[in-house]
Parts: sequence; structure tokens; C-alpha cells
Amino acid sequence: MRVCALIPAYNEEDRIGTTVQALRSRPEIGEVVVVDDGSSDGTAQAARDAGASNVITQANAGKGAALTAAYREACDRADVFLLLDGDLGASAAEAVKLLSPILRDQADMVVGMLPPDPEFAATGQSGGGGFVVRLANKGIERATGKTFKQPLCGQRAVRKAVLDKIAEGGRDASIFARGFGVEVGLTIGALRAGFRVVEVDTYFRHKVTGSDLSSILHRARQYMDVSAAVRESARS
Repeated sequence: MRVCALIPAYNEEDRIGTTVQALRSRPEIGEVVVVDDGSSDGTAQAARDAGASNVITQANAGKGAALTAAYREACDRADVFLLLDGDLGASAAEAVKLLSPILRDQADMVVGMLPPDPEFAATGQSGGGGFVVRLANKGIERATGKTFKQPLCGQRAVRKAVLDKIAEGGRDASIFARGFGVEVGLTIGALRAGFRVVEVDTYFRHKVTGSDLSSILHRARQYMDVSAAVRESARS
């Protein structure tokens, strides 16, 4: 089974190198494709220096567009794609845990659930009220009848057949939903097409969205993108 990791990254110079190195250390993963989505720092060069198989640079267009660019570049060279965040650091090696249910033919898409981050908890910050998660689950349940513990988790393993089927829908020029609506759109699309989606426990670590102003603005953008993905699924 050929495995390729697709990583959208925006201003992740500090972490992308370690993320790529962790993935390259795993023999199960054949390629690592990074898309620098309009970063203003050295994200692209850090990814190259760490050994990424290919680094694509583009003007900032959001997570969905970055993943679409990565998939189109590598779609013929793998059977399973790992969709991963650029800020996972050394914990990116946990991605191999997402492959087992697919290898055992128990799933077509596997979502890696993240445990609570003790370092973030020690700061005393709040991670938000969970309103975006509730919105995502409500939309998924209305569309498919199913709910998930972490519907917005971006760490996933997906069979090529799933992505190819979703691409048949012709959502403009993009395979994935806009921005932060990627995960909701992907889950709904896969389930509606009859594919199996499961969650597994992992020990991924990434930057946690806190309660400062920039984090609140981030959640607001996330809410709008998830809302758009939910509305689109209701129309289709």
C-alpha cells in the first residue's frame, strides 16, 4: 500500500521541519507533500530542508485549496493519503496509527483523536466553548445520521477511492470544502458515498487554540467555514 502525507502549512516555520522529519522517519510513508499556503516566513524552505518530497508554494487560499493542490500533485502515486497539520512536530509519527484500520479493511477513512494537552491545560487558558464542534456534529448528523467525538480533527488517513469519489461532485475547482470546512465536508461526502469512517485514539500534539483575541478570531473563521460546509451539504 503506497502512502503519501499531504500537509497544508501557513507560517509554520518553527514546526514544519520537525513534522516532516517525523514522517520521513516512518518507512510506511512513501512521500511527504507540503503546500505552503502563502506564508510570510520560511515555511517552504524549512520543509525542503527537512526532506519533504515536494513543496508547493501558492498564494494564500485556505486549507481546502492547499489540500486540493497537494492531492492533485500526488494523486497517482499513492493508494492512501494522510491529511495532516503542519504543526504536529515529532508527534506526526503517530500518523501510522491511522493506517491500521485501512490495512485491516475496517475503514475507508480514519480520524485520529487527540487527547487533552496537559501543557496547554497548565496555562489556565480555555480552549473555547465547543460551539464549532457542536455545529459540525449537528451538520454531520443531519446529513448522515452519525456523530463523532472529534468531528473537526484534521489528522486523517483516507483511501484514494474516497477522494476520487468526492472529486466527482465537481465542487468548483476544489476537491475539499473551503477553508476550515474541510473535515466536515470530507466526512459528509465519504459517508454519503457509502464509505466507512472511524475514529482512533492517538497522541498527536499541536498548537491549541486558546482564549486570546487571535484565537477568538480563528474560531470565528472556523465557524463561518464549517457553517458554509454544512449549508452546502444540505443543498446537495
